[in-house]
Amino acid sequence: MTEAYIYDAVRTPRGKGRSDGTLHEVTSLRLSALALDAIRDRNGLDTTLIEDVIWGNVTQVGEQGGCLARSAVLASGFDERVPGLSINRFCASGMEAVNLAANQVRAGAGQAYVAGGVEMMSRVPMGSDGAAIAVDPSLAMKAYFVPQGISADIIATEYGFSRDDADALAVESQRRAKAAWDDGRFDRSVIPVRDVNGVPILARDEYLRPETDMQSLGSLKPAFKDMGETMPGFDAVALMKYPHLERINHIHHAGNSSGIVDGAAAVLIGDKAFGEAAGLKPRARIRSTAKIGTDPTIMLTGPVPVTEKILRDSGMAIGDIDLFEVNEAFAAVVLRFMQAFDADPAKVNVNGGAIAMGHPLGATGAIIIGTLLDEMERADKEIGLATLCIASGMGAATIIERV
Repeated sequence: MTEAYIYDAVRTPRGKGRSDGTLHEVTSLRLSALALDAIRDRNGLDTTLIEDVIWGNVTQVGEQGGCLARSAVLASGFDERVPGLSINRFCASGMEAVNLAANQVRAGAGQAYVAGGVEMMSRVPMGSDGAAIAVDPSLAMKAYFVPQGISADIIATEYGFSRDDADALAVESQRRAKAAWDDGRFDRSVIPVRDVNGVPILARDEYLRPETDMQSLGSLKPAFKDMGETMPGFDAVALMKYPHLERINHIHHAGNSSGIVDGAAAVLIGDKAFGEAAGLKPRARIRSTAKIGTDPTIMLTGPVPVTEKILRDSGMAIGDIDLFEVNEAFAAVVLRFMQAFDADPAKVNVNGGAIAMGHPLGATGAIIIGTLLDEMERADKEIGLATLCIASGMGAATIIERV
């Protein structure tokens, strides 16, 4: 099978996903086109060599609807003959775009792709596209549906994680993210967002709160306690599914959960012949990809079984992995991953994660692949694994290997 290589990866800074966020006036289309143009310009790319642009975005309504991928191609400097495909696998949409592109290359269906995603959460609110699992009683009752925050608290309860455990992970995420920015570790990949006059409006992740400590987090009220306990509440649904639990321990809040932000990311993927034709040197090969379905109520445990699957499929063991990126959707997700694999915390989310910098849904999967690759190069490591939990009970993972 043809090898698929990563030639480049870029992302925008992440802006606060509110009306007063710096990127609020920037459309999903413009931010997507910016990422595509950065890939083109940084690599002197003849875009006629690109087979397709595969673009993840979760809330595909309004300005993020209508096959945004194709719209972004037309708004960018890409040749109009390049098509576009918009996809949605919830939080893993950006990773699934990369994995799909890589597997197309590996199967011989084109020599090069650009894959990634975008989410402008300040402009297109999460959930505004509707969701059958949440609003159709025939499915919600069958699946024992609860909101994601309740699911994260179920994980904490089931696997024994305390509020202090979650808050400590959040404080460390903030510390690592600040240290990474201060050390210039994101400089290679982060492209500034500029206004129509070319003036930079955002060059650094805006969501960071480096002053965060255990005391400040301790003052925050659990975000999902009321919706869980107010009768009829979602805790009652969860306890019907998991009757062995006495109660749900609500430990998550805004400070130990992922931030709502705006952002985009793009990854250039191709085979060896593409690199030779374009005069580019590959940075890594995509060694394996995987996805899996999981329990839709606890919902966010997917990183564990999908990691088991990808390791099994690739004939590897957890000890073969040098670095991990596990999306910090909620603190308990990462705590459960480390618990399940007895993973060294020093190898997991080395430069912080979505608790500190935010989670632009459709872009995050591509962002963490790029972050993983940059850190592997900086630390001179060979093999890395990126994984995300996914709404409705799924997981996705990618293993990359430096070349």
